[in-house]
Amino acid sequence: MPKRRRKTETKETLPAPVEAGPGEPLAGELLPQPAESAGTGLVPADPLRRYLAEIRQYPLLTREEERALSIRVREHADKEAARRLATSNLRLVVRIAMDYRRSYLNLLDLIQEGNVGLLHAVKKYDPYRTVPFSAYAGYWIRAYMLKYLLDHWSLVRVGTTNVRRKLFYNLRRERQRLMSLGIDAGTKLLARNLGAGEDDVVEVGRALSGRDLSIDQPAGGPGSDDDRSVWETMAADVVGPEEQVSRDEMQTILKDKIAGFAATLKEKERYILDHRLVAEEPLTLQAIGDHFGTTREAVRQTEARLIARLKEYLRTEIKDLKRFEVKTD
Repeated sequence: MPKRRRKTETKETLPAPVEAGPGEPLAGELLPQPAESAGTGLVPADPLRRYLAEIRQYPLLTREEERALSIRVREHADKEAARRLATSNLRLVVRIAMDYRRSYLNLLDLIQEGNVGLLHAVKKYDPYRTVPFSAYAGYWIRAYMLKYLLDHWSLVRVGTTNVRRKLFYNLRRERQRLMSLGIDAGTKLLARNLGAGEDDVVEVGRALSGRDLSIDQPAGGPGSDDDRSVWETMAADVVGPEEQVSRDEMQTILKDKIAGFAATLKEKERYILDHRLVAEEPLTLQAIGDHFGTTREAVRQTEARLIARLKEYLRTEIKDLKRFEVKTD
């Protein structure tokens, strides 16, 4: 058999952009090595450990070798050069995947996505720029992994907009940073710091803190006598007949009382009531001011007095007023 050509370097290290920090495992140290089998004993197969053993056969490249191979790929579409460039960086993919081992337990899935990103980097890399291939490839590897995490974090899609994707990656980190400074990481502060809406912060935060739950699993915990499934304990999102009848009745009463109140108003107050307070599409204060040839502030003051009078009128006429709320949004 022909002897395998060996590199002159004896120490295997990854490119500088992803060097391991103190105490971090190298690619060959990701998992504990299995104990040697005694006699005819069998060692359970581990796909990840087997993959790590396989990629060790591909030697790492120097910067000069990477550049020469990259030029061959770019200028001549050399498939063999592309293969060598990709296989020599498979350990880089594993190193980056380890950064997300707490977010997604199946490392092989992340490694697979990272390998796709590596192939994309091989295809797009420009060797005539000063950026090392490892740094360029690391960007695409991480991008493909993050996209995979975002798509598979939950059955319910979270990162449906650019803003929510940004929150998915940064919300937890920003919350921890504020807490380390002794600052209460409230929704409003997080939204301002991350340039997002408060609703987006709430939705993404809920998705990050929770996990998908099967509605077919038992509702009770271990040792519980409750043999119902989760779906059997969920409230129906419909209004019952009695509640619907009660609502319709109260709506009719409220409508009649407001009509009686409107009969006591002057023209301007009646216009504000009809076109702003009880309208399905309320006019703005400025629009009403333009209609009567007055200022926005004058309309606001008239509206405030009108709301106070309406509340007092309804307290007198309707005993169960707490069911209703006059909104001024």
